[in-house]
Amino acid sequence: MVSLPVYDKAGKEIGKYDIDPSSIADKINKQLLHDVVVMYQANQRQGTRATKGRADVAGTTKKMYRQKGTGNARAGSRRSNIRRGGGHSFYLRTRDFSYRLPKKAVRLATKMAIAGKIRDNEVLVIDDFGLQAPKTREVARFLKAVGLEGKSALIATGQHDPVVYRSARNIENVAVSPVSDLNALLVIRPYRVVFTRQALDQIKGDAGK
Repeated sequence: MVSLPVYDKAGKEIGKYDIDPSSIADKINKQLLHDVVVMYQANQRQGTRATKGRADVAGTTKKMYRQKGTGNARAGSRRSNIRRGGGHSFYLRTRDFSYRLPKKAVRLATKMAIAGKIRDNEVLVIDDFGLQAPKTREVARFLKAVGLEGKSALIATGQHDPVVYRSARNIENVAVSPVSDLNALLVIRPYRVVFTRQALDQIKGDAGK
């Protein structure tokens, strides 16, 4: 059992939140986490780079000079890779790097990432932001009060919260995501994860599913 500190929106500790990380994921498989993180990173690659081969370069097909009698090495094409303006030998083509692992493996990796963050004491809990309108200053003040100013952080909410999202989107290295959209890469990457109490309650309720 781990007791996580619970803060109010001013950054003052007001209690503890008890949660058992083994109820979320009974063990952490580092190889599975690695595979899933690599999958997400591969899916983010654009794969749009390309270079021209000799068939793609514009140029005449006329033989440059006669085969024999010139003293030069024989040459048949101006588009050869050994000539200036010619095509590349090992040319690049646009490529789709994306692939998918089984859904069960991806979901399990997300649970392992959350459990790992909790076990390593890299999780904070906020009771409620209590924002009625977007206020970046309020979120920045909270992050400063809990020692996360200038550090990467993920704010996880129970449901999609446009007010919290719009309040934090201009803060450097801070991301906001509802629990339903969390994935292993999103959870592992930041220095700390800030859960709302509602978000952790939802994770607890979904732990046995």
